[in-house]
Amino acid sequence: MPLYAENNAFHFYSFRSKYLGRDSLKQVFETQMAMPYFPVDMSAMSAKRKFMEVAPGETITIGENRVTARELNHPQGCLGYRIETSAGTVVYATDNEPGEAKLDASLRELAQGADIFINDAQYTPEQLATVRKGWGHSTWLEGVNIAKEVGAKTLVLFHHDPDSTDRMVDGLLRQAREEFDSVFAASEGMVITLGSAENRMEAHMPGTRTALRREAQFRAKVSGVTESGQQFEEETIVRDLSLQGALISLHHSPRLQSELQVTMEAPGEDGTHAMKLRGYVVRVDTGAEKGRSAVGVVFTD
Repeated sequence: MPLYAENNAFHFYSFRSKYLGRDSLKQVFETQMAMPYFPVDMSAMSAKRKFMEVAPGETITIGENRVTARELNHPQGCLGYRIETSAGTVVYATDNEPGEAKLDASLRELAQGADIFINDAQYTPEQLATVRKGWGHSTWLEGVNIAKEVGAKTLVLFHHDPDSTDRMVDGLLRQAREEFDSVFAASEGMVITLGSAENRMEAHMPGTRTALRREAQFRAKVSGVTESGQQFEEETIVRDLSLQGALISLHHSPRLQSELQVTMEAPGEDGTHAMKLRGYVVRVDTGAEKGRSAVGVVFTD
């Protein structure tokens, strides 16, 4: 909506793509906002828009902030940014794969002494060494090693793999915290404040991460419809329970978008009660446990 308000002004910064040439970012924005991708093109957006190209190694000033760009190692190209402010220094470096000596040195120069170092941590070290090599991404371990080398105060793991569950990201975070004192895993709604009382950094995690989701093991009875259309009912354990959904291990493989009835045993002051929930299947992963499927459910009531 802010793009439709004529009193607003937006400034966009990026590098010139060798594939697209001049005005690369402007081309990308205008193309993705054109038919058939979007029903309203950018001519209907009355806010002022200015696109500026930044070269690797260039330093620019935005307001009171000094921003330095460095080239990162990604197949289509990418820039990392060092943002120096009166409250501290933030380095944002995503879409980067280690292994190119010149670019590895460039990233370390960018991250030197940063208060907050936000680094690509999409894969595990094992994934990067095998099936994900050459895809342009990094690992939690590489971020930890760089943070130690350059004296960064806090590391933020970013660019999580779309196939990683919350539990998997939590596992990577635990490993990183065993190697480095101050590490966070980025999540939607997370806010980090620099320059707070006593020059300390404060991190505020979103409620969905700290309050709604809990690792749990509830005995439950689940009924639904299999991929072949057969009704089923089985007893199981519900894990990773939140107010929005759950991850359930089942022998049966329910049909995607089918309805599940989940009845769980919940302890109360006067004994155990049955908690009945209705939801829809949004994901089915086979092979996690032999003979079982990991079923993702979003609750509707």
